[in-house]
Amino acid sequence: MSGLSYRFAGEADLPVMVEMLADDDISGQREQNASQLLPEYAKAFAEMMRMPFNRMLVAESGGEIVGILQLVFIPGLSRRGATRAIIEGVRVKSTMRGQGVGSALIGRAVEEAQRADCALAQLTSDKRRTRAHLFYRRLGFQQSHEGFKLEL
Repeated sequence: MSGLSYRFAGEADLPVMVEMLADDDISGQREQNASQLLPEYAKAFAEMMRMPFNRMLVAESGGEIVGILQLVFIPGLSRRGATRAIIEGVRVKSTMRGQGVGSALIGRAVEEAQRADCALAQLTSDKRRTRAHLFYRRLGFQQSHEGFKLEL
């Protein structure tokens, strides 16, 4: 989608980002509406900002945030000391879905990962998000692994 600009989020963006995370069929039940922003969100965002390779990337159109994702670079020993880019929490504003915002945002995240000399980009997606799986495969991601989680 043309006309998008990108930047890393600041603290003032937190209410909009939380609202976008909550505007979702699956994660909506575990997130809180931004009108009464819980202190846990601000604490988590502050922790992210203290980590040099952990940022929220936002896409804007007309000065309005229309897409977000978390981008984390993790150095590792496997793959001969490769750094991985982890893409998490991808959301596009509900009124903008299907207009290329997600593709452009993921493309920008991949560019950022390439600039950081990452060897690969990876993400996870809830098994119930079958449309998202098609979207990611269309962007060149391969469904090569089975993920596991343990709630603590």
